[in-house]
Amino acid sequence: MDSNKRPDTMERITTPELAEAFIAEQVKLVQEQVGDKKVLLALSGGVDSSVVAALLIKAIGKQLVCVHVNHGLMRKDESEGVIKMFQEELDANLIYVDATDHFLGLLAGVSDPERKRKIIGKEFITVFAEEARKLEDITFLAQGTIYPDILESIKAAEGKKAVKSHHNVGGLPEDLKFELVEPIKLLYKDEVRVVGEALGLPHSMVYRQPFPGPGLGVRCLGAITRDRLEALREADAILREEFDKNGLAEKVWQYFIAVPDIKSVGVKDESRYEGWPAIIRAVNTKDAMSATIEEIPYAILHHITYRITHEVPGINRVLLDLTPKPIGTIEFE
Repeated sequence: MDSNKRPDTMERITTPELAEAFIAEQVKLVQEQVGDKKVLLALSGGVDSSVVAALLIKAIGKQLVCVHVNHGLMRKDESEGVIKMFQEELDANLIYVDATDHFLGLLAGVSDPERKRKIIGKEFITVFAEEARKLEDITFLAQGTIYPDILESIKAAEGKKAVKSHHNVGGLPEDLKFELVEPIKLLYKDEVRVVGEALGLPHSMVYRQPFPGPGLGVRCLGAITRDRLEALREADAILREEFDKNGLAEKVWQYFIAVPDIKSVGVKDESRYEGWPAIIRAVNTKDAMSATIEEIPYAILHHITYRITHEVPGINRVLLDLTPKPIGTIEFE
């Protein structure tokens, strides 16, 4: 049977009891697969990689080596938060790599979202391999692959074109020496959260805002520039702050800002002011295969608009994306 295909008989994980059974099964499978060897994990700090980290720590303890790569495309203060959470609170074996200049250099002038995803994904593997060479007995690569990643990356399924590539599915180089460990690859996002809570992870981590592997690289639309990337980062921080303050953070499954590489004329300080638009996208979903648009009260939207246009250099308009999935994807690219 195809190990990347979810069995029709597999029961959806909706209760702590089912999650505990899944965890026990995966712990046993991971221990059998890994033995006494070490495992390298791409730890973004997102829900998927965090759940994988907790599950692997339960299964193999310090044999797990977590690598957090700051590719310069993280949200505001995100890398600092990952370091604090995993080093200080979870006592993970964590290696931090600041590769901001390297990644942005590779992405210079690249506007196609698929090319950006491929570059970021390939370079992640390269960075991991470099870190692995500094260590002993690293023979496995763990990934937070989930089932929607696999479904969206199957190029030949029913003759349909793949929706998009994921850095953790199909982007691995042919000469990769690691054997993959993917304990949650048959789970949907809602199931991953149930498993995370059963593993004892904090509620704030399990229900943390989803974030794509390529980070802000797929939300800074078009060729990435440092000034537009910084404007995106600051605008996104304002959006998240206002959602937190107004009780929307846990009501909305995913919300973010996208900034395209277009400018329009505005007025600031009684002068012509050319700037980029900040596009707000807020969606709800259970399994990431379809999504509906969450209504945001106009008073909150007006306040967010005022803050972004007055506090973020380079942004002169705020737009709202009302497109569900399908026809749009959850990410804006």
